[in-house]
Amino acid sequence: MTNARGSSMTSARRMALATDFRRRLAAMPVVAILRGITPDEVEAVAEAIFAAGITLVEVPLNSPDPFASIALLARRLAGRAIIGAGTVLNVADVVRAHDAGAQLVVSPNMRADVIAASVAAGMLSAPGCLTPTEAFAALDAGADAIKLFPGELVSPAVVKAMRAVLPPAATVLVVGGVTPDNSAAFRAAGADGFGVGGALYRPGTSAADAGRNAAAFSATLGS
Repeated sequence: MTNARGSSMTSARRMALATDFRRRLAAMPVVAILRGITPDEVEAVAEAIFAAGITLVEVPLNSPDPFASIALLARRLAGRAIIGAGTVLNVADVVRAHDAGAQLVVSPNMRADVIAASVAAGMLSAPGCLTPTEAFAALDAGADAIKLFPGELVSPAVVKAMRAVLPPAATVLVVGGVTPDNSAAFRAAGADGFGVGGALYRPGTSAADAGRNAAAFSATLGS
């Protein structure tokens, strides 16, 4: 009974988190990817991006000391933003991301075991996919969003074609190569949102510059 009750509570929390994720994405369809960020700068940069209206933030695990950065953001932005771990490649890192306070697991590839571990831990899962086969396999495994990656290989026409066959309720994110200038075409084709990295933050970008970059997306995409 205890295990069943715990599983039910985890499922309920995950459903609430999924609803919150979709709400935030509808208001501002950008996940900020802070690749290469360090713990000593992550709070200032994330606050600047948050001030511009972006409330979904991801720290890729190939950044310096990423779990420390995730933990800092999970405390600093608790209740104000959803914090994700990116470039999650295995189940062990799903566990570490959960322990650090991440609520969202983002991967560049589609692994059913990573999706299952994320779901079991009460986190959201957004695996990388490039084909309908990968996308349907990800949804069957329990993924909450499809990350079309790399975005540089995905045109608005591809997004439209994928949308024609995916379930209408599926959340589709384009990740890679997205700018304020090309985002409108992707949105018109059916993208629900974007993962944005270098156009927002690169190692060495100041908090002020990251905030200005975020404001440019907000001006284009904000509801």
